[in-house]
Amino acid sequence: MRLLDCIALATLTCNYLAPAAGLRAGVARVEITPPAGERMWGYENRTKPATGTLDPLYSRVLVLEVDDVRVGLVTVDLGRVFGPASLDQLRTAARRFQISCLLVSASHTHAGPIVQDAYRDGTPMWERKALNGIEDSLKSASENLADARIGIGYGTTYIGHNRLKVNEDGTVSWFEVNQTRIPTAPVDPIVSVLRIDKANGRPMAILVNYSCHPVVFGPDNLKYSADYPGVMTRVVEGALGPDVMSFFLQGAPGDINPYYAVTPLEEDAAGRRDWTGKTLGEEAVRVAKQVQTESNPNPSIQFIEEKLPMHIRWNIEGFRLGLKRFLGDAYDQYVGNISTDIELPLATVLINKQIALMTAPGEPFVDFQINWRQRCPVPHAFFLGYTNGYFGYFPTIRMASLGGYGAASASTWLEVGAGERMVDRAIVHTYEMLGRLSREPEEMRRSH
Repeated sequence: MRLLDCIALATLTCNYLAPAAGLRAGVARVEITPPAGERMWGYENRTKPATGTLDPLYSRVLVLEVDDVRVGLVTVDLGRVFGPASLDQLRTAARRFQISCLLVSASHTHAGPIVQDAYRDGTPMWERKALNGIEDSLKSASENLADARIGIGYGTTYIGHNRLKVNEDGTVSWFEVNQTRIPTAPVDPIVSVLRIDKANGRPMAILVNYSCHPVVFGPDNLKYSADYPGVMTRVVEGALGPDVMSFFLQGAPGDINPYYAVTPLEEDAAGRRDWTGKTLGEEAVRVAKQVQTESNPNPSIQFIEEKLPMHIRWNIEGFRLGLKRFLGDAYDQYVGNISTDIELPLATVLINKQIALMTAPGEPFVDFQINWRQRCPVPHAFFLGYTNGYFGYFPTIRMASLGGYGAASASTWLEVGAGERMVDRAIVHTYEMLGRLSREPEEMRRSH
């Protein structure tokens, strides 16, 4: 009941719309590249630390405001978002800048530093510096809000494939690389573009939502890189002008690899990365240039945040095995505090009653993004994976029953059906914010 009361309070607070202030927006950016020497995220067989930087890692910040409601979006060129203590630090900072809801989302590059929920020797210096830089960016974006217009557009491109091949006999094969670009299913080729302009019609921010693992570089790469999303952002910014900030919003790529995954450096991995990012970026540019932004006469920003209770999928030993893989050196320190029940942080944001964003704290399979878009009761639905936490893979019920990496491996921690429950909750919350679902029965509402 306490949970329901909190959700109801958040809904009531965010549904209040004072007269007539328009949408305002602000952006900021900070480099968060660590120094050489940090261990790198994403490949168990990569045992050597980073030797340098191929291209810089960034955090980008967008703040949106209508009346007294502010939502902050922070994207990071990292394999996952920060742990609970670091996220709490950012939320505390956000509240100082009157940000009501904060979304922190990772691109999932496998060429960034390791990020953990907890560290044996305390939070590393690079992460502390990154957190301070992001706080400054939240402050800058909040203090430089400007009247804004918003618009949405869609395109299509194929840069990847489904890496879990279901065979005729029901077994699942690992399909890591697809250099001949054989069609697979399911994939989601839709490029969703949210464009934010200043009042004069000049673009301020371009948000690109797409689902594909950033794993063009393989374990032989020992230099930091944002992988293909970094190329995509540079393509967009280069085409739309120096005042534009481009954001990559990773979707639900739990079973999606780029065609040229884990390309060895000697086989032109950098060139394959550039092709992948340029292909996505050029389609995003084409769409963004066609988007017509507008000022909504009745702007609104609403949100509902929730902690969704979940059970662990495996027995405790299976769960510990999965944790050990992702926590590394912090395993011994962290695992003693683990229970078999977890609360997933979820957020649903509704802008102008037309644009819905749902978050997932881990690696959802692509079917969830497709399902969310099909079922969402507003015209525009964005899916943000790797956001506000990290709890491993979220396979569909069907794929959990068939198996394969991310579907029945130790990297899948939570109960079967966790992904379906998350999408259902986001849809329910969207209906609630639209006023089409009530927390009172019809008889009570009629009596009012």
